[in-house]
Amino acid sequence: MPATPEIDAIKRLVDTVPGWLRDEEGKLLYVLARNCVGRGVIVEIGSFKGKSTIWLGRGSKAGKRVSVYAIDPHDGSGELKEMYGAVWSFDDFTVNIAAANVDEIVVPLVQTSEQAARSFEKPVELVFIDGDHEYPRVLLDFQLWFPKVIAGGIMAFHDADAPGPWKVVKDLVIKSAHFRNIRFVDSILVAQKVSQNSLIDRLRNRCTIILRSRYLPDLLRAVGRRLVERGSYGSGSGG
Repeated sequence: MPATPEIDAIKRLVDTVPGWLRDEEGKLLYVLARNCVGRGVIVEIGSFKGKSTIWLGRGSKAGKRVSVYAIDPHDGSGELKEMYGAVWSFDDFTVNIAAANVDEIVVPLVQTSEQAARSFEKPVELVFIDGDHEYPRVLLDFQLWFPKVIAGGIMAFHDADAPGPWKVVKDLVIKSAHFRNIRFVDSILVAQKVSQNSLIDRLRNRCTIILRSRYLPDLLRAVGRRLVERGSYGSGSGG
């Protein structure tokens, strides 16, 4: 999306927040959250100090003000503990969320994804999965939250071309009969959940694999891109 005063303001805010989200990925989260119409809530798996949460919260405020449930144990578990040792990120998270004026939109759940999912009964319109990137954990996050996403809702995966997330999205999203309009924005894979996709949807989805391969001829890559670009989120929410 083009730069706007709102986007520029958010970029200035998040530039001071530690994290691994690129600007284009943040703008994508903003648009996805802004487009939510209130048929369900927004869920974020993995918040750290709030960089991606701010993009989601500001996008939601610009739209229907859908609540953003930010799920993270904030204890440096998984990959963060390996990199930094013991970490407590919740205090910085709350400061950053308040500074971005999204504390009335964001509902922090200081829990693991598994703990939160056990008692989470709200329908989900958008879920952003950015927790532990090891395959078993990404698989568990998918298994826990896929059933809670409404038909027409969106699942998004950060670092989807890393080994763990890629195996999950390749096997359970791209090859699935329950997703359409799959695309990448930088490292985020976005997919729209449907009750049953069409043959054309499945062909376009498979082209996502072609587009992410570094070893295919340019001609095949161009064909795949044309097929994917013919799909759009404006063509209906599916069912």
